[in-house]
Amino acid sequence: MGKKKQIHTPQRLLEPTRARTTAAERKAERQAKKQRRRLIAGRLGWGGEFGGRAAVEDTGTVYTGPSTQVGAVYPFLLGAGLPPRGVPVGRDVLTGELVCVDPSGWTGRLTTNPGVWVMSQPGAGKSALVKRICLVYSAYGHMVVVPGDVKGEYTPLVEALGGSVVRIGAAGQRLNPLDSGPLKTHIASLPAKERVVLEEAVQGRRLDALGALLATRAGLGRQPSEVDWSALNTAVSLADGATADDPVIRDVINVLRQGPQHLRDKLAASHEERYTDLTRSLIAGLENLCDGPLKGLFDGPTTAAIDLNAPAVSVDISALRSRGNDVISAGMIATWAYTYAAVDTARTIGVMNRRLVLPMDEMWRALRSGPGLVDAMDSISRLNRLYDDVTIFVTHSLLDAESLPTEEDRVKARGLMDRCDTWVIGASTGEELQRVTGKRALTEQERLIIQSWASATSTGLDGTDQIHPGRGKYLIKIGTRPGIAAATELTAAEKRLYQTDANTPAA
Repeated sequence: MGKKKQIHTPQRLLEPTRARTTAAERKAERQAKKQRRRLIAGRLGWGGEFGGRAAVEDTGTVYTGPSTQVGAVYPFLLGAGLPPRGVPVGRDVLTGELVCVDPSGWTGRLTTNPGVWVMSQPGAGKSALVKRICLVYSAYGHMVVVPGDVKGEYTPLVEALGGSVVRIGAAGQRLNPLDSGPLKTHIASLPAKERVVLEEAVQGRRLDALGALLATRAGLGRQPSEVDWSALNTAVSLADGATADDPVIRDVINVLRQGPQHLRDKLAASHEERYTDLTRSLIAGLENLCDGPLKGLFDGPTTAAIDLNAPAVSVDISALRSRGNDVISAGMIATWAYTYAAVDTARTIGVMNRRLVLPMDEMWRALRSGPGLVDAMDSISRLNRLYDDVTIFVTHSLLDAESLPTEEDRVKARGLMDRCDTWVIGASTGEELQRVTGKRALTEQERLIIQSWASATSTGLDGTDQIHPGRGKYLIKIGTRPGIAAATELTAAEKRLYQTDANTPAA
């Protein structure tokens, strides 16, 4: 038999005996626990009256949503960040992140068109932002085209870029509304069929320019009638055929005064008295464009043509400001029609294939000048996607669109806003932001932050050397995405080139 195995049982481990505590120590420990409970709440909160203790712990409700929706829920104002490409606007006022705008690069991705609507109170720095967009896009290869610079504020920038500045109204500088632009030297060399098509296009642009000028108070003060259009069309064609160069308004007036048989037949006015009655008003309107306040502006050949090979072009009409608003309106219509027609015809004949940046500044003047500029802006905004032209409409208020005389023109002006997917909104009043909300859905927090930029009283400015709280601050809205608030700081060179208000610091 084998040996019997030994069985080892675990030894009993005795807990060490605790030292007995005194009553005073136990009392002190209880008081310490009470003190800790007063300083740190338990999982269910503090007990007692007004303690807020919960008998049952709430598990809570979890909500999920995309950043485009959750970003606009109070108290958040943060939208999804924009790609760091394009034109650097500045820093996000809430996160410090770099904010860029790129209307050209966004087309087909974040937006459907490269149109930009910029609005704010006067003096908030919107022109500085527009000029920065022009400057950076020029470096990307775009051509900066300022069709009618009322203040002359783009002249330093265009000259710094090595561009061409055409000054109208100063030192005998004139602009011929009937100028055919770059087509002048190309039409004769084209085949007959193509030449006829382009001649008809030139004729149409000439009539549009003359009709828009006649509609201003400096011309007829009304839209030309059907008879006026018929007489004008025939007279311009006859004047063009009688000269080897482009006709001028004086040539058209001479044709109307002479009354050739072809023109009389067109108007069905064989009797002299009948012909005089039909053409008297039109001749008077054309004479107004050559005399009075407009004398020396449109009564001769163009003195300085636009250089379409330059990196930037500006038509400076600041010399017209001393002649009154009616002259400025006529000057804007003529320069806008001439400038864009020159670019369009150059593209048509294939001598230019560059993308443009078109800052439409002082838009309130353009809208109040009459339907001529509204039609021009409407056609430009419809073609900007085709050519990838960045058109920037700059205004103070949406009420500027309501200043047009007819509902048809007001509808066209509203359409300009609708075709701009990118909106940049600076300091504005609460009433103005209510109107904006009808075009772009602004959240309550977006309205509050924009409105806070509109008044210096909310920031406690003491009137010393501090700048206005809205200078250089913008909310960028792309479609229905949450807005991004950014603040711009200009470099020393930009302050020198962009400064338009000598009474306030640049921002």
